[in-house]
Amino acid sequence: MALLSWFSSGKGNVPGSSRWGLWWGRDSHTGETVTDQTALNLSTVWACARLISETIGTLPLKVYERQDDGSRVPVRDHPLYAVLHDRPNYDQTAGQFWEGQSVALALAGNSYSVITRNGLGDVVALEPVVPHNIAGRRDHDGVMKYRVMDAGTQTEFDESDIFHVRGWGTDRDFGLSTIAYARHTIGAALAGEREAGSMFKNGLRPSGFLTVDRLLTPEQRKAVKDGLVEPMTGADAAGKVGVLEADMTFQQVTLSPVDAQLLESRQFSIEEICRWFRVPPFMVGHTSNSTSWGTGLEQQLLAFLKFALAPYLTRIEQRINLHLIGPQDRGRIFVEFDARALLRADSQARAEFYSKMTQNGAMTRNEVRDAENLPRVDGGDGLTVQANLVPLDQLGEQAPNFTITGGSGS
Repeated sequence: MALLSWFSSGKGNVPGSSRWGLWWGRDSHTGETVTDQTALNLSTVWACARLISETIGTLPLKVYERQDDGSRVPVRDHPLYAVLHDRPNYDQTAGQFWEGQSVALALAGNSYSVITRNGLGDVVALEPVVPHNIAGRRDHDGVMKYRVMDAGTQTEFDESDIFHVRGWGTDRDFGLSTIAYARHTIGAALAGEREAGSMFKNGLRPSGFLTVDRLLTPEQRKAVKDGLVEPMTGADAAGKVGVLEADMTFQQVTLSPVDAQLLESRQFSIEEICRWFRVPPFMVGHTSNSTSWGTGLEQQLLAFLKFALAPYLTRIEQRINLHLIGPQDRGRIFVEFDARALLRADSQARAEFYSKMTQNGAMTRNEVRDAENLPRVDGGDGLTVQANLVPLDQLGEQAPNFTITGGSGS
């Protein structure tokens, strides 16, 4: 509450307490309280968040320098390279750090880290902060201020000391929380899980009443409960046969799972949650409405890379270029995720990519060997094309009648 009170006291474009409730979670239409923690109890939310974050965590984040001729070269000796590519802080590898930042973006719509700089102003560490433990507002001068809660203490930071990646939204200060705005969908899914669990707990037996044609004494009611009702309910009673005595009849009062279409609603909730995260359902194991032939899954995978992952990567890259690179390097030094790492598990696709890039003069052989962590070779820095793969600057000397056609030349 201290963070909420401080947060709501600022001036300018500041979300009020109602929107704060959206970020921290609140009740859904079904009565289920939805937060990022309760939402992760759903396998679909867990799978979507894990898929996005672990995929981003596998991509190397590299620092480049833009050359006068428009080309770029990796800069491994820049202070940011070790932080972003190797070890952002004492406790985490780069993959673990970017996984955590991506999970925060996917669920809460914002990710935060405290920036540590050396005496020269260079960034030397990024310490992640759980989104629920930080609040931000603009002061009277329009400058962002952040307050971090840690072990019961609160520390205030200027915006220059917080690396804040904002998710999608119209607010210039904060991204919108997927969990908060999807709480009704997630709440319905949680309610379905709870109902399914209740049915399994009762052995998938519908509840009902035993009816008799006379008034039972308290002793008779207890005998019926102890000798008939309790032994014939619960998962352990599956397969047992019960006997109704003294003109007893059983009257069902609830719908069966088939009648309630519980299974169908649970399947629909998977597709709904995937829609919120823009993850193809087949990528979280839901293949009932997906083709598994030819280009069907291939095109869905490309859509995931383009429309689900690319916005995360772009937001992180642009925020680093704006906030972590000093004014003296800005425009010359920049960072970029190496998406070629996604081809690492597909040797055939990787080989085809490298073959086309080298045969059409787009990559040198040493650049390919660098990407594959292989030692460089002499003479591997020249660009070549098909037609005996001669250097571009020697085409006229070695093949005076050669013309570039985009394929094999002679």
